[in-house]
Amino acid sequence: MPQTSIREVARRAGVSVGTVSNVLNRPDLVAEATRDRVRAAIEELGFVRNESARRLRQGPDDTEPEPRRKARGRAFGVLVEDLANPYATDVARGAEMALNEAGHDAIWLTSDHSAEKERRSLDLLEEQRAAGVLVIPVGLGPAGITRLRSAGMTVVLIDHAGPDVCSAQVDHVAGGEIAAAHLLGLGHERIAFVTGVPEPQPCVERRDGAARVITEAGLEPPLTLVQEALSPTEGQAAAQRLLKGSPVPSGVFCANDLLAIGLINELTRLGVRVPEDMAVIGYDDIELAASAAVPLTTVRQPRRELGWEAAELALAELAEGRSHRHRQIVLTPELLIRESA
Repeated sequence: MPQTSIREVARRAGVSVGTVSNVLNRPDLVAEATRDRVRAAIEELGFVRNESARRLRQGPDDTEPEPRRKARGRAFGVLVEDLANPYATDVARGAEMALNEAGHDAIWLTSDHSAEKERRSLDLLEEQRAAGVLVIPVGLGPAGITRLRSAGMTVVLIDHAGPDVCSAQVDHVAGGEIAAAHLLGLGHERIAFVTGVPEPQPCVERRDGAARVITEAGLEPPLTLVQEALSPTEGQAAAQRLLKGSPVPSGVFCANDLLAIGLINELTRLGVRVPEDMAVIGYDDIELAASAAVPLTTVRQPRRELGWEAAELALAELAEGRSHRHRQIVLTPELLIRESA
């Protein structure tokens, strides 16, 4: 028989993808008339995935505990913004380690900071009957979370919080405060903050935390440079912009390590001494930070622990079912002092 997708079945039956998934896996949750429409569309289109077809013929095994039945053979999605960023891959790896230990696979996806691509990725996970998703959200809101749950998926937000949902995040305001306090303690009064677009909410929080400490010290708010991306190349461009300013800042706090490493590389190329002429602090503590030409002082966030905690929340929600109570986990960053500041 020719293959078709669950989306085509849903369109033909006039229902959502989640409803088709429920007919295949939990038909007791779907009204009889709707079940009949979905089954008619399946028969007409001539395709149901093998595992789904088996479950459709047999129905649910009522002798098996519901959470175990839900989890059997199902992977979790791990949806991050940019897998080219070592921070995101570390978070995803931490989540995968926890999921693997519990007997689940992880499907890595990236939104590329696009709400539309995020939606397509979530649709794919729903179609593949993923047990849940751990997501650094771009456009996902309460309505989308409700839709995913109606399809039988658990949802955990990473580095964001929301109403009626589990989340694991880092206190980025505190991270910004730590960085700014360190620069002030070194005697720097002309401080700049370098970020990029699209600027994720955690970067905004880092900027806010730094600005609060600086203004409370009686100084002007930090100069903010917004680059085109959170990348080493844009860090190089930021260095050139900073050196053309008047006055030139003596301390710089970058929204992530990639910006900071690019900035230091360009300063060094131009003969600017780090930290003597300009001190630089990054954020994340990616692997490259310690081995940079000038080892980077940075605010370390526990990236793998963040992913692990998010996975634990998703597994707990799956196991506990309706008795689950949503939790918000907040991890604390720490300053790692090296040579750049």
